[in-house]
Amino acid sequence: MRFSTLFFTAVTAFFAVGVQASPVDSPEVNIIARTPYFHGNAVCYYPNGNYGACGWVLQNSDFVIALSPAHWDNGVHCGQHLNVTYNGKNIDGIVGDICSACAPRSNLYLLGRV
Repeated sequence: MRFSTLFFTAVTAFFAVGVQASPVDSPEVNIIARTPYFHGNAVCYYPNGNYGACGWVLQNSDFVIALSPAHWDNGVHCGQHLNVTYNGKNIDGIVGDICSACAPRSNLYLLGRV
């Protein structure tokens, strides 16, 4: 009888502690919606060591892409990777600038190396 009383007390205490435990917040996960493709024109440009709109210096040898104003969205895409495909060839570039001269939804500027 004493064993069952101790067992019942231990089980009750275990569940009471579990019920009183507060939940732990999990870190937020930033999920980026991916578009299967973007159809438009790509234009090559050379920044020659100037700062891009994302705030870092861009060299002509960097794999950086400048987005049109329609896709810029206040720079939320800075540092994101884009895969550019043309004639069966793929190149991975990083968003690092805005293309102010690009048509509203049709162009990307690719740095010299991209």
